[in-house]
Amino acid sequence: MAFPRLYSLCIFASLFLSLLRHSVSGSGSIGINYGRIADDLPSPAKVVQLLKSQGITKVKLYDTDSTVLDALSGSGISTTVALPNEQLSAAAASQSFTDRWVQSNIVPYKSIIETVAVGNEVFVDPANTTPYLVPAMKNVYASLAKYGVAPSVKVSSPIGFSAMQTSYPPSSGSFKPELIPVIKPMLSFLEQTGSFLMLNAYPFYAYEANTDKISLDYAVFGDNQGVVDPNNGLVYKSLFDAQVDAVYAAINAVKPGHFRVVISESGWPSKGNRNAAAYNGKKAAVNAAAYDGETGPASAVNAAAYNGNLVRRVLTGGGTPLRPDEPLSVYLFSLFNENQKSGPISERNYGLFYPNEQKVYDVPLTLAALGNRGSKAQVPPTWCVANGDVGPERLQVALDYACGQGAADCGPIQPGSTCYNPNTLVAHASYAFNSYYQKNARGPGTCYFGGAGYVVTQPPRFGSCEFPTGY
Repeated sequence: MAFPRLYSLCIFASLFLSLLRHSVSGSGSIGINYGRIADDLPSPAKVVQLLKSQGITKVKLYDTDSTVLDALSGSGISTTVALPNEQLSAAAASQSFTDRWVQSNIVPYKSIIETVAVGNEVFVDPANTTPYLVPAMKNVYASLAKYGVAPSVKVSSPIGFSAMQTSYPPSSGSFKPELIPVIKPMLSFLEQTGSFLMLNAYPFYAYEANTDKISLDYAVFGDNQGVVDPNNGLVYKSLFDAQVDAVYAAINAVKPGHFRVVISESGWPSKGNRNAAAYNGKKAAVNAAAYDGETGPASAVNAAAYNGNLVRRVLTGGGTPLRPDEPLSVYLFSLFNENQKSGPISERNYGLFYPNEQKVYDVPLTLAALGNRGSKAQVPPTWCVANGDVGPERLQVALDYACGQGAADCGPIQPGSTCYNPNTLVAHASYAFNSYYQKNARGPGTCYFGGAGYVVTQPPRFGSCEFPTGY
């Protein structure tokens, strides 16, 4: 497809502005995703007031709703808008379509729009829109150039971490081979237009699926010894940094150069299904009433720790180990809990705010707010409990190991002791597992027991027995 004559001039101007911004860049930036898959949200005008009250100066939308954009106009809030996946085919087939789209949705709001996200996680779109992605991006850019807004409005497309074939160690990061024929020309386009790659990164999913291998501290930026990349000796103190650098390595393997990555989504749910562990094959079977609908890693304390520490990391912590001088730009997911989203309960509970504008939990979002909080946010305590679904034989073997070779403190579950009652295998195994877990500093794999144990974020309740923590 041929671009208009303005294309080369716009590329030059875009690259110049990009280099200028890079030369004067300082700390990273925090924005927020404003999703609206709900029927109980406040009006866009009220949302803008909420954003301003929290010091948020960057917002990302999933469409170009004129009511929302009208409310944002004049607010001083930089806005990312989206061309939805369902419009990619039309955008790829005809620049006339993107001309009309840009005229209607971008030009009237050019003072606030800084990026157009073409599609969202297109590689996993059930409608198979991947072949349309790059042609659609090129047509959108050509239309932006035609109407004189290309120098100030970037074009990109958010990809999910599922696009990765390999992510550990980070230096060995690689994209899935079947995606290379699309990713390579997309990276060329981003390079030519001075844009960046958008990445949706969720350490929550990796932790939820691998609680036996990944510690909670590593997942939520807590204190930990770190993980060393054996290929280059870099030390990673957070799963987030490891994921971002794995993507940088994957980019470099496809197209070497100094590409920038913007984190278009990252967050942690404040609530999940009572048997959330069932989603990764570890169904919970321990006193459900103890968990208040928050069994597993999806909880308000974990969400507050992750998002609070992520904000601090972005605003004060520089770049990643592989790109230490590249300030991070992150859009938190998300502004509100969205009650009409499909899937497990966690999908409807990523919001920092309830629809009534009250906070789900308290997280500072600006440097000024961070300065009033003192030291780094604390990682919440966790416990290890037994999974009764594995059956009594496997539980007994694991219990024997914990109390024997594992050197757990099993005195309190002996007859007549404080935690003997209730006299059940699940209760006794849970106590022993937790003792082993806490004595080993909640390290990766210390609550696995061959699938017989799993981590919870609420204190276990078995009679009057109190389970110790490392705190």
